[in-house]
Amino acid sequence: MYAIIATGGKQYKVSEGDVIKVEKIAGEAGDTVSFDQVVAVSDGSIKVGKDVASATVSATVMEQGRGKKVVVYKYKPKSGYHKKNGHRQAYTQVKIEKINA
Repeated sequence: MYAIIATGGKQYKVSEGDVIKVEKIAGEAGDTVSFDQVVAVSDGSIKVGKDVASATVSATVMEQGRGKKVVVYKYKPKSGYHKKNGHRQAYTQVKIEKINA
């Protein structure tokens, strides 16, 4: 059984027991979160739309963190323009506990 959930502007295919990194959501390690934007659920047959309107996915927050640094370098030739910047995207690592379909 798997579900497709939407969070942080992205969609993730998850099964019970999966550990995934999603865009930062509120909560400390050990807290329980619920994803209510379920796009599809499959338990042999795929259900979408009104069939999954009340479906939720329960997960436990494992950690809050920041990803690897991405270097952003801007350069314009013949003008002496150089600009270097770095960015580390925040994420939340969650473990999928139960798919309530």
